[in-house]
Amino acid sequence: MTAQPLTIGVLGAGRVGTAVARQAVRAGHTVKIATGRPAEDIRLLTEVIVPGAAAVDRQQLRGSDLLIVAVPLHKYRSIDTSVLQDHVVIDTMNYWAPVDGLMDEFDGSRSTSEVIAEFFGDVRLVKTLNHIGYGDLEVDSHPAGAPNRRALGVASDDADAKELVAGFIDSLGYDAVDAGPLAAGRAFENGTEIFAGRHTAEQMRALLAQECERVFADA
Repeated sequence: MTAQPLTIGVLGAGRVGTAVARQAVRAGHTVKIATGRPAEDIRLLTEVIVPGAAAVDRQQLRGSDLLIVAVPLHKYRSIDTSVLQDHVVIDTMNYWAPVDGLMDEFDGSRSTSEVIAEFFGDVRLVKTLNHIGYGDLEVDSHPAGAPNRRALGVASDDADAKELVAGFIDSLGYDAVDAGPLAAGRAFENGTEIFAGRHTAEQMRALLAQECERVFADA
């Protein structure tokens, strides 16, 4: 399943975005990082914090094999969605009411990624990388087949996009577990057992079955 080297565009240069970018560089991918600011403003930060990655203007993220959105959720409406159109996009964002404030659109009736997908427009959205801490991401990775390798859920309505992202997750050092459609992303959002813990692929599949039954029963 391991992905061939890809071009990865990361939108966001905070702790999550830079951690994913560093791990992607280690995996042999070409990595570009952009924010809402000109590339020159983040060039030094990128060179120091993510050696091997390139700081670019956000429009230069277009054409990447994968785009990763790693910004605080409450800022999602400020994202230039034109950059994302026609791309496979990974949504790493989580809703934290104490940080993001009360946002009526995230009332729990839909997964946060379903709301995000609607706003982003013509993108092939995949939810993953939201239920692992940015610090854990760089220290908890292991080669495929390693005992007790950590698993990450992957949810999307696009099977091909999900397969591409699963290969990318594998290259980062984690087992990718198919969680089902984007709506199933509710099973590993903030407040779930999956979000709060570390799980192998077998454990993840069992928890996904339990969580999906619960969240869809509540829908």
